[in-house]
Amino acid sequence: MIVEIALLEVRKGQEREFESSFRQAQAIISSMPGYLGHELNRCIEHDNQYVLLVRWETVEHHEVGFRKSPQYQEWRKLLHHFYDPFPTVLHYRAVAGAGSAS
Repeated sequence: MIVEIALLEVRKGQEREFESSFRQAQAIISSMPGYLGHELNRCIEHDNQYVLLVRWETVEHHEVGFRKSPQYQEWRKLLHHFYDPFPTVLHYRAVAGAGSAS
C-alpha cells in the first residue's frame, strides 16, 4: 500500500465551495481500481489549506489507473480551479508505526 499526499491551497473565500465540490468528487476517486481509502483534512491555523491523503494499492493505480482515466477529467473539472498554486503530490510507503510492513 502507498499513500498519496497532496498539499492543497484553496483560493481564500472559496473553502465552502471547494468542500462541497470535494464531496461530489470523492465518489469518483473511491470508485477507481486500487483505491483503498482517503481523508481530506483542513488546517486549523490556515483555513484555506488542506491535506488530501489517498491510500492506493500501488503508485500505478494512482498515476496510470486514475490519472489517465476519463473519470480524472471529471475530477479535474470539479476541483482544479480552486487551487493556487497547483498542489504538489507525492507518494509514500510506511516504514514504521502501526500497520507498517516492517
